[in-house]
Amino acid sequence: MSDRIFASLPMPALLIGPDDRILEANSAAETFLNTSARMLVGQRLTERLLVDVDLAQSLARARANQADVNINEAQVTAERVAIQAQIQIAPVHDGDELLLMISPRVMADRIGRARNASSAAKSAIGMAEMLAHEIKNPLAGISGAAQLLSMGLTPEDRELTDLIVEETRRIVKLLEQVEQFGNVRPPEARAVNIHDALDRARRSAQMGYASHMLIAEDYDPSLPATWADPDQLMQVFLNLIKNAAEASKDRRGVIRLRTFYDLSLRLRRRDGSGASLPLQVEIIDDGPGIPPDIAADIFEPFVSGRENGTGLGLALVSKIITDHGGLIGVESAPGRTVFRISLPMAPKDKKEI
Repeated sequence: MSDRIFASLPMPALLIGPDDRILEANSAAETFLNTSARMLVGQRLTERLLVDVDLAQSLARARANQADVNINEAQVTAERVAIQAQIQIAPVHDGDELLLMISPRVMADRIGRARNASSAAKSAIGMAEMLAHEIKNPLAGISGAAQLLSMGLTPEDRELTDLIVEETRRIVKLLEQVEQFGNVRPPEARAVNIHDALDRARRSAQMGYASHMLIAEDYDPSLPATWADPDQLMQVFLNLIKNAAEASKDRRGVIRLRTFYDLSLRLRRRDGSGASLPLQVEIIDDGPGIPPDIAADIFEPFVSGRENGTGLGLALVSKIITDHGGLIGVESAPGRTVFRISLPMAPKDKKEI
């Protein structure tokens, strides 16, 4: 197989030797396994890739028959995250070497979830704004009436009116968040250095809600600029870092900020056109993970895994990323939750400001 063809394959691909050890790995496999090709070469395939089928037997069958072997709906575990994928094994060079390719379902699922979340967000915005507007007016009357009543009450009875005032203010604050969710302006896009936006968000978070966390950076310094609204992009990063910090509660956990380039990721729009989204940002935490019963709906409005959570933070993140023509997805398991954002590059004739 041509080295150029092997390297450019859009899915993770590994060349396997006669002893089931890895001989080569393309860039997509490096990303999928989160390890460089140099570290993968020489290792046994079954030590790097956990599959819920007898992978050694499938490799032996492909060699013995000199024919392709396809494994559909396999559960593949890499970096402690399990996904559904199709595995294709094919003989090469008329010998004992095999080409193994992994076609994850994650990308198709991620695109579908992003579209569904965007549709749900849009349908919820109108209702949320209307309800917020209608409810705030009577709440102001209730709060005012409670304050007037408190003037002629004993200190013991005044505790009840104080409670009414406090709770109405809390509800008003929640309604203001709902209104803010519906009033996000269209992005004022320009060329933005992703690492600058991440660093601003990191510094802000570490002075507040993430002060108990260790935030580690794993940046690709060669990453080009993206085409985005810098303030909205920072808002996205702040929300995701806050989520990661709150997942660990008071425990001193680790948040990892990772950037890399994935040329194979393209988004196909409904009109048939395509868009390249090569710039990848991952925000990774080592918390308990997303509850399985809400994992599929985590980007929809009013879905929250936290007590007293509004369920608007991730819906807002999804809306902003969708407005930028990007994608956001999540993979979660106990001990490792990864929010991954895919963004377009800035046009070549646009410079960072």
